[in-house]
Amino acid sequence: MTEEIFRDDAYTKSCEATVTAVGEGGVRLDRTVFYPEGGGQPGDMGWLRTADGRAVRVADTRKHDITGEPVHIVEEGAPSLAVGETVTAEIDWDRRFRHMRTHTAMHLLCSLIEGEVTGGNLNDQKGRLDFNLPDTSLDKDQLTTDLNRLVEGDHPVAARWVSAEELSSNPDLVRTMSVRPPTSGGRVRLLDIEGVDLQACGGTHVARTGEIGRLRIGKIENKGRQNRRVNIHLEN
Repeated sequence: MTEEIFRDDAYTKSCEATVTAVGEGGVRLDRTVFYPEGGGQPGDMGWLRTADGRAVRVADTRKHDITGEPVHIVEEGAPSLAVGETVTAEIDWDRRFRHMRTHTAMHLLCSLIEGEVTGGNLNDQKGRLDFNLPDTSLDKDQLTTDLNRLVEGDHPVAARWVSAEELSSNPDLVRTMSVRPPTSGGRVRLLDIEGVDLQACGGTHVARTGEIGRLRIGKIENKGRQNRRVNIHLEN
C-alpha cells in the first residue's frame, strides 16, 4: 500500500518515490504527498519529476477503486513513466495550501452551528457546508464575526488517531450524515482544533487557525425544507 505522507504532515511539498503501477491514465507510487479527492476536498495537482528531466503533470489525484490508494491522474500527452522508476512527487503547493485554509475554516464553521452536516465541498477560493437545520435561521454577519474571532485566536490544529471502537463509543465525533471518516488499519483520524472543535476527518489542514486569514460568510441558502447551505470565502 502507498505510504500517505500527507496524513501526518500536510506541509510536506515533495518526496522521493518509486512508481509501482502505471495504467488507465494514472500512476501509483510507493509513497506520496498527493491528497486524493475525498470528503469534499479536491485531489492535488502537481508534477512527477524524473532524474533525466522529464516532468509529468498530475492533473488530479483520486482513490483507486479497489485498494483506495492514491492514483496520480496524468495530463494527456505527458511523458510516460515505467514501473520501478524513481520520481520526485511535487504538489502544487499554493493550491493545496488554500485547500488547507478553507478546509480548516469549515471546521470552525461546524463549531458555530448546531446541526448535522448533510454535505459539503471546497475549492481554492471557498467552501460550503449543508446543515440539517429545520426551522432555524442563521445570522450571516454574526457568523462572519465569530469565525474571524476564532481565526484571530490562533488555536493550534493537530491530527491524531483513535481506534474504530473508540469512535463508535463517541458518535458525536462524526458530524457528517452521508460520508464516513476514512479508516486505516482499524484506526480513525481525528482533527482537533484546540478548545474549538474535534471531529473525524481525513483531509489536510493548517497547523494554527491564524494561518487561515480573514473569512467571509457568503450566501446562506435553503436547500429543501430542512437543509441550510452556508458558503464561506477566503478573503485573500
